[in-house]
Amino acid sequence: MKNFRSIPFLLLLVFLISSCGEEEKEITLPEYQQWHTVTLPFEGPETSEKATDNPFLNYRLTVEFKNADSQYSVRGFYAADGNAAETSADSGNLWQVRFKPDKLGKWSYTAKLHKGDSIALSEDLAAGTSIELAEGSGEFNVTASDKKSPDFRAKGRLVNSKGYFRFQDSGDYWMKGGADSPENLLAFEDFDGTYRMQSSNNDGEASTNDTVHSYKPHLKDWSEGDPTWKNGKGKGLIGAFNYLSSKGMNVAYFLTLNILGDGKDVWPYTDPDDFTRFDVSKLDQWEIVFQHMQSKGILLHMVLQETENETMLDGGDTGPMRKLYLRELMARFGHHLALNFNLGEENGPAHFSPIGQSDAQRKEMTEFLKKINPNHHPVLLHTHAAYDARDAILDSIVGFKALDGLSLQVDKRENAAAVVEEWKTKSREADHSWMVTMDEIGMWHTGARSDSLDGNHDTLRRYVLWGTLLSGAAGVEWYFGARNRYHDLNTEDWRSRDRLWEITKFALDFFQEHLPYWEMQADHELINSEDAYCFRKEGEVYAVYLPENGDYTIDLSDAEGEFDLNWYDPLKGGPLQKGTIDGFSGGTGQGLGAAPATESPQDWIVLIRRKN
Repeated sequence: MKNFRSIPFLLLLVFLISSCGEEEKEITLPEYQQWHTVTLPFEGPETSEKATDNPFLNYRLTVEFKNADSQYSVRGFYAADGNAAETSADSGNLWQVRFKPDKLGKWSYTAKLHKGDSIALSEDLAAGTSIELAEGSGEFNVTASDKKSPDFRAKGRLVNSKGYFRFQDSGDYWMKGGADSPENLLAFEDFDGTYRMQSSNNDGEASTNDTVHSYKPHLKDWSEGDPTWKNGKGKGLIGAFNYLSSKGMNVAYFLTLNILGDGKDVWPYTDPDDFTRFDVSKLDQWEIVFQHMQSKGILLHMVLQETENETMLDGGDTGPMRKLYLRELMARFGHHLALNFNLGEENGPAHFSPIGQSDAQRKEMTEFLKKINPNHHPVLLHTHAAYDARDAILDSIVGFKALDGLSLQVDKRENAAAVVEEWKTKSREADHSWMVTMDEIGMWHTGARSDSLDGNHDTLRRYVLWGTLLSGAAGVEWYFGARNRYHDLNTEDWRSRDRLWEITKFALDFFQEHLPYWEMQADHELINSEDAYCFRKEGEVYAVYLPENGDYTIDLSDAEGEFDLNWYDPLKGGPLQKGTIDGFSGGTGQGLGAAPATESPQDWIVLIRRKN
C-alpha cells in the first residue's frame, strides 16, 4: 500500500532545498578595472544640438559615485545617440558620464537629471525639475588594472607634489618631455566640423593657408588594432602619437579654443559664433584620440585659450559662457589620469596684445577650475616671453594658492635657466612652491628648428634642456617657431625633430634613474664656472652640467663623507661612465677631473653621490 501522506513532506523538502539554493546564488555585478574609464549612459528626453530648449544649457546630469572610503560627484554631458563619433549624430536621447575608479572593490552610483533654465550653470543640485531615469542607480566591482607603463592606467592619476608631477597613489614622481607644437594639434581634417576660418600671414605669428592637418607622414605609424572612427578615419593623428611615444616622449600641448587666435581652426562648438552649443561628434572623436594618448603614456597639456581670445568669453570674466565651456570640457575629459589645464597661451596683456585678462579675472578662472575639478589636475599659467610683460603679471599672482605653477615661455634661451630658478625661488619664498615647466623657448620666430638645420640642438640642449631641468623645471616641451618651414601651425611630421626627441629622452632617463629631483634645488654657484649648472640635495647628491672640457671644481665645504663620481653622456645617454677620478671626500673644494675620452669635445653631466 502506498503512503500518500509522505508526498507533501517530499514536496516541502524539495521546496526548501530549492529556496536555499536561490538564497545562496550571488548577483553578478558589472566589472571594471581600476583607473579604466567607466562610461555610463542614461536615457533622457529626445533632443538635439540645435534644439530650442538647449540640452547643454538647460539640462544637468550629476552622478554620485561611492565606495567604502570615498565619494565623487561627477558632471555628465549630452551624448546625442551615444555613438556620435561613428554616426556624427547631432540628436538623440542619451546622456553619459565618464569616471575612473581609483579604489578596488564595490562601487555604487546614483544619477540625477534635472531640467531648468540655464541649470547647467547652477550650483544648486536641487534646482530645476527632476527627470526620472530608468537605470538611474546601480553597482559595479573594480578589479586591478592589467596595464603596464607607460600606459597611465598602470599607475593612476598624476597630481602636483613639491613642484613636480607625482602619481597620487604610488608616490612615484614623473617628469615630462615632448611636443609644444603644433599648438593647433586638434585642427585635424578627420574631426567632424573642423576647418580654418581664415588663413593668416600676420607679423608675429606663423603663416597658414586654407588647409588643416592631415598628418599623412604618420599614417605608417598606425598599427592594426589601434583606434579609428567612421571606417578608418583618424589614422594619421593616432599614428603620430604612436611615433611620439616610441621616442620616449610623454606630453603634447594643444589648444581647445583658438577662435580669433593664430590658427583659427579649433573650437568645441557646433558653430564658432555660438558659445552655448557643443559639437557632440567632434568632441567624442577628440576623446578617442585622448584615450589613445593616455594609453601611450602621453599627458594632455590642455590650453584653454589664446592671448587674442582670452576676453572673448564674458569679457574675460568667469561668467556664464566661460563656466559652460569649462564645465563641458571637465565633464567630457576631466576623467583622464594625466592632464593639466593651462589658463591660456600668453595670458594677460602685452604690448602686442593689449587686451587681456586682469589679475582678478585669471584668479577667478583658476578658482573655478579647481572647484569643478574633482580629480586635482594641476592648473598652470602660460607666461609671456619677455621679462617686462611676464614679471608684472607673475608678481601679482605669486603665492596664490589655487594656481599650481607656470607654463613658462622665455624669449632668450641663454636666460631660461635663470628664469626657472627665479620663479622657483620667489614662489618658495611666498610659501607656495610652484611647478614650473619649460614649455616655449624663443626666439618666437625660431624656437626648435628641424634636425636638418640644427643636428644636435646644441644651444637648446645646453641652456634649455639641461639648464632648466637642473634649475628645478618639472619638464620641457619644444616649440617649433613661427618662421621655420615646419612651424607651430603647419607641422605634419614630428620626425622633423627626431634627434631632439632622442636627446630629450636621454635627459628624462637620467633624472628618473639617478636623481631624487623632487628633493633637490639649484645651486649653480657651487661650480667654479658661470657656464655650468648644479642641482643638489645638500650632502647627498649633486648633478652638474659642464658645457665643455675644462678644469672644474665643486665646493663641498658643507658636505661630509665620501662621494662617488660618474659621468653621463647627454648626446648618447646609456650607462654612467668613469672619468679620470672615481670620487673624493667632502668638506672642501674638489676637482672633478677629466671626462671619458671622446672623438671630439662635448658637454657632460657629472653625477656625485655620497657613499652609504
